[in-house]
Amino acid sequence: MRKIQHYVQGQWTSGKEEGTPILDAITGEAFTSVAIEGLDIPEILNYGRTKGGETLRKMTFQERGNMLKKLALYLTKRKDSFYDLSYRTGATKVDSWIDIEGGFGNLFANASLRKLFPNQPFHVEGDPIDLSRGGRFMAHHIMVPKKGVAVHINAFNFPVWGMLEKCAVNWMAGVPAVVLPAPSSSYLAEAVARTIIDSGILPEGALQIINGTVKSILDTVESQDVVTFTGSASTGRLLKAHPRLIQESVPFTMEADSLNASILGEDAVLGTPEFDLFIKEVRKEMTVKAGQKCTAIRRIIVPENLVEDVQIHLGKALDKVTIGDPRLKEVRMGSLVSRQQVQAVRDSVNDLAKEAQIVYGDLDKIETIGADAKKGAFISPILLRTDHPFQNTIVHEREAFGPVSTIMPYKSMDEAVQLAQMGKGSLVSSIATNDDKIAKDYVVNAASHHGRIMVINRDMAKESTGHGSPLPYLVHGGPGRAGGGEEMGGMRGIKHYLQRTAIQGSPTTLTEITGIYQQNAKYKEAEQHPFKYHWEDIEPGMSMKTHNRTFTDTDIINFSNLTWDHFYAHTDITSLDGSIFEKRTAHGYFIISAAAGLFVYPNKGPVSANYGLEECRFLRPLYHNDTIYVRLTCKQKVDRDVASAEHPSGIVKWYAEIFDANNDEKVAFATVLTMVQKKQETFVEMTDEKIDECLSKLSEETKPKWGIMTPQHMIEHLEYTYKIASGEIQDFEIATPEKILEKVHTSLYNYDKFPQNTNFPLLEKDKLDDLKHPDLQTAIEKFKAQREKYIEFFKENPDAKLKNLVFGELNKYESYLLERKHLNHHFEQFGLL
Repeated sequence: MRKIQHYVQGQWTSGKEEGTPILDAITGEAFTSVAIEGLDIPEILNYGRTKGGETLRKMTFQERGNMLKKLALYLTKRKDSFYDLSYRTGATKVDSWIDIEGGFGNLFANASLRKLFPNQPFHVEGDPIDLSRGGRFMAHHIMVPKKGVAVHINAFNFPVWGMLEKCAVNWMAGVPAVVLPAPSSSYLAEAVARTIIDSGILPEGALQIINGTVKSILDTVESQDVVTFTGSASTGRLLKAHPRLIQESVPFTMEADSLNASILGEDAVLGTPEFDLFIKEVRKEMTVKAGQKCTAIRRIIVPENLVEDVQIHLGKALDKVTIGDPRLKEVRMGSLVSRQQVQAVRDSVNDLAKEAQIVYGDLDKIETIGADAKKGAFISPILLRTDHPFQNTIVHEREAFGPVSTIMPYKSMDEAVQLAQMGKGSLVSSIATNDDKIAKDYVVNAASHHGRIMVINRDMAKESTGHGSPLPYLVHGGPGRAGGGEEMGGMRGIKHYLQRTAIQGSPTTLTEITGIYQQNAKYKEAEQHPFKYHWEDIEPGMSMKTHNRTFTDTDIINFSNLTWDHFYAHTDITSLDGSIFEKRTAHGYFIISAAAGLFVYPNKGPVSANYGLEECRFLRPLYHNDTIYVRLTCKQKVDRDVASAEHPSGIVKWYAEIFDANNDEKVAFATVLTMVQKKQETFVEMTDEKIDECLSKLSEETKPKWGIMTPQHMIEHLEYTYKIASGEIQDFEIATPEKILEKVHTSLYNYDKFPQNTNFPLLEKDKLDDLKHPDLQTAIEKFKAQREKYIEFFKENPDAKLKNLVFGELNKYESYLLERKHLNHHFEQFGLL
């Protein structure tokens, strides 16, 4: 029987002892085992801190985010291989989808957060703080990656999601992970981890996985480490009190199972969409993952006059839940993860039944499809009811971690809130109501005891992710029994793995440290207009001072007429008494427009577009005959993804200060955003001279660096593509599928090379076509002649669009982009560049 392996210190290894058998939750078969004997835990943690941490910390947020995106795409292409293993945990296809593809979704979501961080290894948080009246002493906050490891102690119910929702966050922060999945489902976590390691996308040491219970894991953690735990509240409390955590002040985040409550609003009576949605949501939360969810609804709190209706309709909904082998399409609920878990649920239900009545389901009877109920870890959905929830308090204290929930009544919204709060803290609560006043009453009063609250109504139902679905952009955690921690939460989650440090100094020094221009810092006078520089050549502090402009009465009146902004201060000088204005006043937006007229460079260059304004302030009025000048300074650079038909570019934030030229007083300022093109340094421009130079190096004996083409085959291939580009050959269908054609088409604009061994659609793979010309020299002459025809065609037809086999319809400029990429690709293939 194969042992589950661990990936530690750069290699896969197995524990030395025989190991503990792991059973298939459906069949009861022992198919693998887990052993941890012989693992050197202190060295494993230190390996992560050094080997993985050093590389991750040097990467920028953009690099880390793109790494996660690449990994998410890699795993998604291989997702089918994980489903067969997931069935062994008792999960249905839907359950597995939540775990597997939900986990990959966390990678995608966290990858997108790179847009909110600077393109550097650390984050600059918040606004600068002026600590002096003169503006020469200031402070800011930076956040740098911790120099430790993230130790993740995970639960059994979501072996993939549980691992990736945590790792995605610490990787984005620049911190490596050591993951400890629960043994009963660790074989699935191992399979995903093995695929991640095999991809080579993460730097070595960024991920280590120990598939088993290691009681000594906290004995050698250090102050720079972060520990997270998902599981039972009792186990979490024991870990949280570990002496090493206290001694080293190690951050500890706990996400514990909680007695989550869902409330039916008084308006959501039988026959309303909200009543139906409530029944559907409770049924789903009871049966998805067989109720083995930390966010599942354990307490069903309903108006006392609707208890019978809820009990009847929820029973009918549960009647439709088929139980058995999750591989079968007709099965809607699988099994628990193990027989031990079944016994734990039975014990909890028996305790609950001392104060509540079982009104649906039977612990001793279950019908299964395609599986032996006695061999697998199956259990029936169990619905209980207590009519006195304030007296029978065990329902607020004991959790059955399976398909179990309890109905209880309330008389008023105050009572509903009290009952929800009697769970002493939960991860999530929800309320079904179409009355926003009821929703506000519950949310505001119950929020202190819940990490997340969802309001269910007819308007959001079609797009809702559901009561039990934590989302990467939202905080996941809760107070009290739920652990008092936070996970995910977008940028918040990433900041848990960063050290926040206040920095103080002069504006000039802090500009250099943060990479963000601070007011009153020294300017770096640009040698030419800043708009002439490409993205890479611009740096914070780069600055220019413009010439002057004087506002006239006519300017102000014309701006009013152009914009239809006839505010009295601009148009009616007889109404200025008692106002803050003394004379005819320039419009604020005219001031900004006039400033732009002073600092904008008119000629075509790297600045491709105005991207907007981020802040704008007018410090005092400006009147007719006032004269201004502008100081334009690069404030910050923000990288961006480009997915449309445009060249790679980034956003530059320009700090535009507007001064009164008479006394150099600052009268207004704005942060102006421009889209600035990045340098193209990948491809050589294919001029006639460059082509001749390259072809002069080509002979019959030249060997390709990749592929099977001969020199003549390559030249004849280029000649053929020029026939397409010049319009001589157009009788073909575009080979690229319509659903990806736009993406392929826009790739012409990026600076990525064609992949080696790319297959041309009309050429049979691994087979060369017959040559058409007698020798290489003749082929070169035909190639040059055909290229001239292509150039001439677009001179005569500059607005023409022609089909291309791979990239669809191309205009003149796009044909040029393709030519540049294509010639570079093949000339590099034969070592001509």
